[in-house]
Amino acid sequence: MARMPSAQRRRQLTEAAIRAMARDGVARTTTRSIAAEAGVSLSVFHYCFDSKQELVEAVITTITDHYVGIVKEALKPRASLEETVRAGFQAYWDHVRAHPDEHMLTYELTQYALRRPGFEHLARRQYELYGELYTDIIEQLSTAMGFQLRVPVPALARYLAVMTDGLTLNYLVLGDEDAWTDILDTVTAHIAGLVSPDRP
Repeated sequence: MARMPSAQRRRQLTEAAIRAMARDGVARTTTRSIAAEAGVSLSVFHYCFDSKQELVEAVITTITDHYVGIVKEALKPRASLEETVRAGFQAYWDHVRAHPDEHMLTYELTQYALRRPGFEHLARRQYELYGELYTDIIEQLSTAMGFQLRVPVPALARYLAVMTDGLTLNYLVLGDEDAWTDILDTVTAHIAGLVSPDRP
């Protein structure tokens, strides 16, 4: 087995865990099955992760990173705020359609953490991470486009997290891709109204 830096090995194992959990479910995925998925020995897994808690947190962070980078890239300022916001939502929506199992896994991870004693803080951390990421996106966009927010940043960040969470779950349950152009247009108009330009 080729030697690689510890950080790279952790990434390898985390991605393997995402594949295994998305396929088999969180509860049925063991450290042994993750090591097998990654093509490494169990001892390598235990060298990289002290516990399953640590692994679950790495999985949550990595899944979030998968789509946040795509959304941030799409949120480059465009001719109008509405066009910019729409591009961000479209990028997120495209990721949900391309990787439904990965997004479904985020809900399973939440339930798993809430129901397993000692893991509850991971569910809280998962949603705190969403809020932090939206806060970062809002502040960067506000600076780049020079608009004045009509609502406090923390409230808007949590609102966006709640809204995308609900929209994602709705799609995973109901499908109905044909409805989503109108849904995204409605959401875009609403959000653009909350943070519309208000220069002196």
